[in-house]
Amino acid sequence: MSATDRLMILYSGGTIGMQASAQGLVPAAGFDVRLRARLASEPQREVPAWHYRELLPPIDSANMTQRHWLALCDAIVAAVEEDGCDAVLLLHGTDTLAYSAAALSFLLLGLGVPVVLTGAMRPADAPGSDAWDNLFGALDALAQGVAPGVHLYFGGRLLHGARAGKLGSATLEAFAELPRQRHGERVAALPAELDYRRIRRPVNLAVLPLFPGLQAAQLRALLGSGVQGLVLECYGSGTGPSDDTELLEVLREARRRGTVLLAISQCPHGHVAFGVYAAGNALRDAGLVGGDGMTREAALGKLFALLGAGLSADEAEYWLARDLCGECAD
Repeated sequence: MSATDRLMILYSGGTIGMQASAQGLVPAAGFDVRLRARLASEPQREVPAWHYRELLPPIDSANMTQRHWLALCDAIVAAVEEDGCDAVLLLHGTDTLAYSAAALSFLLLGLGVPVVLTGAMRPADAPGSDAWDNLFGALDALAQGVAPGVHLYFGGRLLHGARAGKLGSATLEAFAELPRQRHGERVAALPAELDYRRIRRPVNLAVLPLFPGLQAAQLRALLGSGVQGLVLECYGSGTGPSDDTELLEVLREARRRGTVLLAISQCPHGHVAFGVYAAGNALRDAGLVGGDGMTREAALGKLFALLGAGLSADEAEYWLARDLCGECAD
């Protein structure tokens, strides 16, 4: 790890820069003016040399889409390869902050610089805001040196980008790394088809938690809508309704059509181990691939990065079962 000498601050919107309106808080541009004013009021504060860019229009991160992820990825790569920056700080809304951190963890594999995402639970101008603590905390971490890869800084903690989740909506310490067991096989070398230079395109993905009473017809309707990849949030260690032959056949039909079926645990501290229960083996035999201890955010982001790169279902399944950046291996 080395200290940051030339930093790009990318502002995408979110609560950190929001301002009041008749409809409630809305995204606002021009956050650099407030940042410079804050720095001028604290002349003793040391920060790395920084440049600033806004992704316009700024958005509420509740409106985040795959196309926004691709735009963020392009802006980060441009900051490094065109502007010569050796680190990037991305200011982002908290609703989908963990989703974006996870997606970028896979979209930016091989970039070789630290990328830190942060935001705030209260706008920078609001009383008791956590905006400046988070922003300057992230700057301090980068000044001291952060390992290459994607990270999330919040509430005084630097978190792994592909392991973090939002756990609260009314606390300033809203994010944490979920303590899920991870046993995935580490990749010795990153394949070229997963490098950040690989062009990605949007993918039709879905996430579905299993629940008592889920009907085969409901699952068939979802999978029949053109879904290319499904993250299925299973019970416990990867179990599901093994006595519902119609539902299992719907899964088999989808896999035969080339849909990738990725199983994760819906338990906050869970992981998938199909072989423990017969009910888990039934899902594996129906075509699901286990996601070990991946979070929902990591599973969705990884599936997007793989299928968005044009990989086949078989190729995607191979890499889903292997650890690329710490998402499923300790």
